[in-house]
Amino acid sequence: MTQPSPELLEQLSRNSTPYLDPLARVNWDALTLESFWLPERALSLYGREEYRELPLDRRQALSQYEFINFIEGALWLESLFMERISRSMGRLDMDLPCATYRLHELREEAGHSLMFLELMRRSRLPMPRTRFRRFNLANLLGRFAPYDSSAFWIAVLIGEEVPDRMNRLIRKHRDEICPAVHDMITVHVIDEARHIAHARETLGSAVARLSPLRRAIYRPVMNTVFRQFVNAFYFPPPRVYELAGLSDGRHWARLARGNPERIRFVDQCVASALHVLEEHGLKLSWR
Repeated sequence: MTQPSPELLEQLSRNSTPYLDPLARVNWDALTLESFWLPERALSLYGREEYRELPLDRRQALSQYEFINFIEGALWLESLFMERISRSMGRLDMDLPCATYRLHELREEAGHSLMFLELMRRSRLPMPRTRFRRFNLANLLGRFAPYDSSAFWIAVLIGEEVPDRMNRLIRKHRDEICPAVHDMITVHVIDEARHIAHARETLGSAVARLSPLRRAIYRPVMNTVFRQFVNAFYFPPPRVYELAGLSDGRHWARLARGNPERIRFVDQCVASALHVLEEHGLKLSWR
């Protein structure tokens, strides 16, 4: 696979310096359980009559647990990226700009993970039992597809783009959410913009060389991966609702999946990723 140009890699590396520790960029004193951690329209039940009838403290609790579920997904993704970047550094023939940028990205992903773990520690909330590390197709591709393969970089782009649009929407609602959470999202969005630029550039040349047959083989596989990412990030498991104080989590999870407002919200969040992939000849759908 052709790597991004040395000029782009050097620019991305320059934009990554000086490095600012995410733990020092968040006002942790502003973290409170008496606020929304996600804007209400970003909640899976928003728009349903059952949601409107919930008291304020339950809606706020739901926002906190849905956000924790969201960052558990980010922790899973970043663990995959860090593992693969570290393994790729074992190649002694790597050029200097490429090695430098990969180490910048590794450092930034580690910083994000520490930031997410610090939120979990400070919140003292019981954690949902994560489903992100299941042995599914997204996990298999992320861990075992060759680092230089188009399949791996398609999966990377999906993994970067799908949650990024949610982050950008959250960031626009500064006055509606906990200031510490807004700080975290800002750090994440700024760094991920570089990572997405790198993933798009890395993927572009490889996909352009794919034969029509290989594209046809990739499409159903990548559609499954795309759906797995969307379902994991945008449709919380029943345990999340129960931790927020809502009995019968399966009932609430079904309401979320059938929620027209949620479906429109997901459409909005994944539109950019679908557009980029379609430009590369991969027309996918999350539904």
